[in-house]
Order: sequence, then structure tokens, then C-alpha cells
Amino acid sequence: MQNKMPPVHPGEILREELEGLNLSATAFAKNLGVPANRITEILHEKRRITSDTALRMSRFFGTSAEFWMNLQQAYDLKITREEKWGEIEMSVRPLCANA
Repeated sequence: MQNKMPPVHPGEILREELEGLNLSATAFAKNLGVPANRITEILHEKRRITSDTALRMSRFFGTSAEFWMNLQQAYDLKITREEKWGEIEMSVRPLCANA
């Protein structure tokens, strides 16, 4: 059974966290030591969270970098599955089918 929930971009989670802290994207970026546009693009779901950003956010929030990377990976996988799975099913033969 396939999960029909829409994919959640990590930027949505980050937005909720920053709103709860009443912290602007610019102030957050300054705390992380990154350009403000990096954070703004993540918040607007136009940019992925990189390992560098995940490490910085883990330091700021007291979480693990893996938490942020796992959010990004889950989002990427869900999007790719929605966009490409039919094509992949048709073009890739499972190992057991090759026997």
C-alpha cells in the first residue's frame, strides 16, 4: 500500500520551528553563518538541505544532522517515486526475473 500523504519539504518543518522561536530567516542565517538567501530558499522549498546546512542547523537546534538529512532524503525519495516509479518499473528488470 502506497502512502498518499503529500511529501513534506524540510523547509516546511524549518518554517514551523522558526515561527515558534519568532526568528526571522535573516537572523537565523546570521546565527548559522550562512547567506540569508540559502535559508530563504529552503523556507520557500526552492533549495535542498545540504550536509553543511544540516550540520549547522543541528548545532543551532541541538538536534542531529541526520535528523535534517533524513527529512531531505525522505522528501527527495517521495518526489522521485511519484515522478519516476512507473518508468522505473517498466525499464528495470528485477534480479529474480533474470534467472
